[in-house]
Amino acid sequence: MELERRGVCISTQPVTHSTLQRHRPMFCLVNNLKKQQTVTPFLGRFRPLVGQSCHQCNPGSLGHKFLQNSPSLGFKNILCVKETQTRYRGWLIRRVCCVLFVSSCRTFSSSTVDRMHRICSIPRVQKLLSCTISRSDDKSPDSAASIKNLVNASFSPVLLRLTGWILLKFFSVLFCSVQVNLNQMAALHKATQLKTPLVFVSVRQSSLDLFLIPLVLFCHSMRVPYCFSPVQVNNSWLRFVLQKMGVILFPAGVATEQDAETDDLYSTIMTSLVGALLQDGESISICVSQDSVHGSQWMARIRQAMSDNLVPDANLVPVGVSYDCPFGQCLLPRGGVLSALWFVLSLLCRDDKGSVRIHFAQAFSLKEMCETGRCCVDNWCPVQELPLTSILHKTDAVFGQKSVSSLLPSSWMPGLQPEERNISIALMLHLLYSTTSCMAVMSTHLLSSLMLHKHRKGVRLSVLCRDMVWLLEEVLFRGRDVGFAGSLVEVIYQALRLLSPYLLQASLPPRNDPLMVPQSNPTALLTLAHHSYIITHAFILEAVGASAVSAMLSEVARRGGTGEIDDLVLCQKELTDKATQLIYLLPAGYVPPCQSTEGFALDAVESLVRCGILMTEEVPCHTPVCDFMKKQCTTWYTTDDPDHSDSDCEEQDTCTYKLSHPVQCPEMLFFLCSLLNTQLRALCWAIECLHLLPTPLLESECLLRLHAYLKSRSNLDKIHYESASIDLAKMSIRTFSNLGVVTEENDGDDVYLDLNPAFLEAGNRHRLHQFVSQYLCTSF
Repeated sequence: MELERRGVCISTQPVTHSTLQRHRPMFCLVNNLKKQQTVTPFLGRFRPLVGQSCHQCNPGSLGHKFLQNSPSLGFKNILCVKETQTRYRGWLIRRVCCVLFVSSCRTFSSSTVDRMHRICSIPRVQKLLSCTISRSDDKSPDSAASIKNLVNASFSPVLLRLTGWILLKFFSVLFCSVQVNLNQMAALHKATQLKTPLVFVSVRQSSLDLFLIPLVLFCHSMRVPYCFSPVQVNNSWLRFVLQKMGVILFPAGVATEQDAETDDLYSTIMTSLVGALLQDGESISICVSQDSVHGSQWMARIRQAMSDNLVPDANLVPVGVSYDCPFGQCLLPRGGVLSALWFVLSLLCRDDKGSVRIHFAQAFSLKEMCETGRCCVDNWCPVQELPLTSILHKTDAVFGQKSVSSLLPSSWMPGLQPEERNISIALMLHLLYSTTSCMAVMSTHLLSSLMLHKHRKGVRLSVLCRDMVWLLEEVLFRGRDVGFAGSLVEVIYQALRLLSPYLLQASLPPRNDPLMVPQSNPTALLTLAHHSYIITHAFILEAVGASAVSAMLSEVARRGGTGEIDDLVLCQKELTDKATQLIYLLPAGYVPPCQSTEGFALDAVESLVRCGILMTEEVPCHTPVCDFMKKQCTTWYTTDDPDHSDSDCEEQDTCTYKLSHPVQCPEMLFFLCSLLNTQLRALCWAIECLHLLPTPLLESECLLRLHAYLKSRSNLDKIHYESASIDLAKMSIRTFSNLGVVTEENDGDDVYLDLNPAFLEAGNRHRLHQFVSQYLCTSF
């Protein structure tokens, strides 16, 4: 990269560890720091209390008050094992304290003999096994035997302690620390005393999650949960070892989760196995995915166990795992032992050693969550909130309801009733939101978000330090915990060191305040976008509200609005409608299903008032306001409003807003709008590709073609490579399916996507593109 200022050529170089060490003294001089400013991870006296259960869905679990902010407890690095954690003292004990520690950790035995008998005695399992064995295909008996071997997963105390010691040594080389909140661990110990099985739910980020969560529980002498592996392991010896550690694998010969779940025999045995494990009082650990959004099937199986009276209730525990080192797509290999060893060596050869923060949220009752009826999807998206008429501008079109059936395909667990399927989807969406909300914000998350969404063209180090402090305070103000502390200089230095492969440093006067610029290649921008996701989730209310304001300002400009921005008055109803329509374009995990879409949109508009972008304006009745949308005769109210009554027939006063401090607020407004630009830009590019898809097309083939187009489109754009990821391609397909742009047709185990006939016309595709692009903000 080459920068020019007044004809003078400025050289740039990658930010490496050696350059950071060479310029490390300048960190103490930036921003005119006469003393090192301390970064405190809390506002006031206590840290934010994260991980509390939902007050709408679980008021009873919230009343247990397991999770409390005690000043006597703090954080613990599980990788730092000292002699004080053993019963012995001395010079030799300090050398072997890790071995003594794992040998003193409590293990729980499990038996598979009775479990196998109970599962095989279920009539539906017996029927499927007999049908499979009676087939003429020679591979059928082997398939049935391999599936029955899944039930043999158990825990070996000797192997569990040996694996615990190996993982402690392995993670000590890979990470600087793995921090856990002792207040949360104390609350988890109290939850185990309720004699209700625990179900740990985490968001799938990397394959290391499969080992980190059980290791933390093992080090605290708690029951290690049974885990479900997301990938296939082919080596028989490695499969045997993982099964003795409580890992449940796919059957032999099955490549992906999609292939396994579409098998009726596997699905039935997994449902019976989950019920048997919960009946034995065992804990299980499941993962929900942000890209594929799979995980609803496990909620359906747990509810099936409760309906069969195998277990009265189950306590769900969201687990947030945060990494400050950019692992990217760190997944287990699909090969054998050599592939696993190569995977381990590739991790150990990394130069960056980051930290991990693990948060265990408060356990809440699944039975109570279902009985309250607040967590549902059938009434989550009312038909009047986003009709296709608002996109196509047709008054005689039929209102459409946003569908979420793609989150649990009909080919998965086909015997599941539609009501149970919707409840399972709603539970998964709520857990995805709760798990992401309790994840700690790391220093690399703050730096990535600032470099990608605020200082894409470069920033001085002094300005970067100032903005890091500002963004940290905003994150803490929203009740999110952070996974770092210390002096500002060290925090910035650590974040720049971890993100050094994706940044450039420009040498230009003054020398003690360099210019930091993100690299403009796909790998760097995709990594920064991946790390800034947690910031987008923390500011989602403000981002939705700011995008709605941006859409209204753009509409004023298109309609030839004149006058100063100080005189512009925005109507609350129109802002809420704009925000409501934008919510339908968001991926899963941003809005909890227990909150109505209109209620979320109202909160988004009010959040701009709290952060100082908007201010309430009292407008006389004769003053015109910014109101461009067509007025409807019927006024819709959210069921969350307790003050609303059907007898209230009088017209309510219109609330209006004005932009506060128009000179300073555009920078803040642009930053909030930019948080959603990555997803919205990918959706706009996907709309441009609709006419190029030879529909009907297989869903997997459609995903590959769409991803290829996004990459080619980003190469033409040469700037926004972060909008061309495979995850955003999956998100675009799900959004098209939810809006009714594409329809799904099942042909056996295959799913075909077909374009809605209304969007075969170029004019309708152009209107759809305009509808999405109105929220895409580039400048003010």
